[in-house]
Amino acid sequence: MHRTSLSPAMLLGMMVLAIGPAQADDTRVERLTTLHHELRLERIASGLETPWAVVELPDGRYLISERAGRLALVNADGGISRLEKLPEVSDNGQGGLLDIVLHPQYGDGEHDWVYFTWSRTGDDGTATSLSRARLAEGHLENIERLFTQDRFSTPGRHYGSRLAWLDDGTLLMSIGDRGVDPERAQDGRDHAGSILRLTAEGTVPADNPFIDAPQIDDEIFSLGHRNPQGLVTAEDGTPWSTEHGPRTGDELNRLVAGENYGWPEVTLGRDYATNQPLGKNSAPGMRDPVHVFEGRFAPSGLTDITGDVFPGWHGNLMAGGLASEQLIRLSLEDDTVAEREVILDGEIGRVRDIHQARDGSLLLLNDASDADLYRLTRDE
Repeated sequence: MHRTSLSPAMLLGMMVLAIGPAQADDTRVERLTTLHHELRLERIASGLETPWAVVELPDGRYLISERAGRLALVNADGGISRLEKLPEVSDNGQGGLLDIVLHPQYGDGEHDWVYFTWSRTGDDGTATSLSRARLAEGHLENIERLFTQDRFSTPGRHYGSRLAWLDDGTLLMSIGDRGVDPERAQDGRDHAGSILRLTAEGTVPADNPFIDAPQIDDEIFSLGHRNPQGLVTAEDGTPWSTEHGPRTGDELNRLVAGENYGWPEVTLGRDYATNQPLGKNSAPGMRDPVHVFEGRFAPSGLTDITGDVFPGWHGNLMAGGLASEQLIRLSLEDDTVAEREVILDGEIGRVRDIHQARDGSLLLLNDASDADLYRLTRDE
């Protein structure tokens, strides 16, 4: 395992250069100068309750999951309504209503499905579950539960729970190690600590990497993950994830079918109590991260930059941070971070999710009991 390091001069040059003062109105517009672009940060909705994910609907409205078990529908003017008839989720600890994505062909009528993950209660605790439903006037309908991880457990944390479509129409779903027994991430007969690959109906694709491996579940795409809370398929078809280390050691991983990413045997993270190293830096048969974030970044939310709104960022990854309250841009060359820039550093608080809108701007959610939806775009 390796750390990506940059010289002090490079780091200094890549920091945000200036931040304009916020305007004194409710829209809260801020202007920022970065290495490649002048930016405009605008708050477009307020009053969200601990949101987790945002998607944009074809009609320009936004659908936002709130961990308490509600879906918020946000209009262009920032008005919020809540949808009814959702499953009863467990919002204990880190659980609740979590990620949401639209079917890749959403809008054609036949495939107008909203997919969402949630923590489901069972006799032995909770488990990460995947459902889909259709959006009706003021509520969800035709709800189908597609998949639930194979073991219910306590406590209520490390659900992972991000979704990303691959170019072949299959769906990646992250599940964390669930927070008590890290070795579950190395148990191929346990979905905890893995990235799963499913069909749009929640079944196992015939070409999954472990179909013929008797000691590893058919749904598993990769294993050895701690708590992946960032997941995206880049424009070139490459899937990427960010995941929490224990105390530091947060990772950016290029996801490859059939690979083992090491947790808990391989990690640069440290023990919470003693601050001592927890694992090896690297090991045979286990894939090293592409990048290890500095300090306690606490990643959540990941997207890649496409289109022409941010030409200096095209093909870059944007990673959000919770404890760090940062939005970081990573430019990659041959699985090496060639350029790293802090875009936001506390301006919106804890960054929970990032989503690129159809117009190329970036939608950002912060993580709070009274949270906001923001838009980040070029200031022209």
